[in-house]
This record gives sequence, C-alpha cells and structure tokens, in this order.
Amino acid sequence: MTEQPYILIVDDDPDILEGILAILETQEYQLATAQNGVECLEMLNEKKPDLLLLDLLMPRMDGWGVIREVRSDPKFADMPIMILTTVIEDASRRRYELETGMAMDVQEYLQKPAKPTDLLQRVEKLLTWKK
Repeated sequence: MTEQPYILIVDDDPDILEGILAILETQEYQLATAQNGVECLEMLNEKKPDLLLLDLLMPRMDGWGVIREVRSDPKFADMPIMILTTVIEDASRRRYELETGMAMDVQEYLQKPAKPTDLLQRVEKLLTWKK
C-alpha cells in the first residue's frame, strides 16, 4: 500500500480553507491546515509536506515571507509550492523579486476562487513532479 501524500494548506480565511479541504478530501490525501505563516513554519518543522498550498495575504507572516524562509532551507529545496491567492501572479512575482532580488520559486500559481477540477489536476501534477 502506498503512503498518502501529505498536503499542508495555509490560508487565513476559514471559508477558503473549508472549500479547499472539501475538494481535496475527495482524494486519498493526508491534509493539515495552518492559518498564518508563523503557524505554517512551525508545522513544516514538525513534518515536511509533499506539497504546500499557500495563500499570500495573511497576518503575522505572509506567503512571501514563508517562501523566503522555506527556500533558504536546503531540506525544503525539493518541496513543491502552489500559490492559491487573489493576488495577480505578475504583481506578486514582482513584489517578491523586489524584496529578495530573487525569482519566486514556486511550481504552480492558481487564482482564487479555483475550480475544483483545476485544483485537483494541479495538485496531482505537483505530487508527481517531485518523483
């Protein structure tokens, strides 16, 4: 029997979290949630997920901060990140580049609200991307 992929979903909006969980629970995934970047980093240090689904606009530490922290740690170098946000992709990539001087190292970018089929297809693609 193969292990269930572990996905960490990070968003400060409980309705969005509930919606994403409802979509992903239709698959054989192990799911966990965090509501801000600080909580996300604590959970990442406890157990490395197979995929990180990350919102950008959150209190305490935003998604850009999480990406900076994660990508500076070699143990997370191969962890795929999917951004799921209302922020337009070009604007968020520009902000990250201005803040860090680096390209935003994420594998997928999906604007909310995401269609369930689109979300599931991209999640599956990223889970197989690692292998």
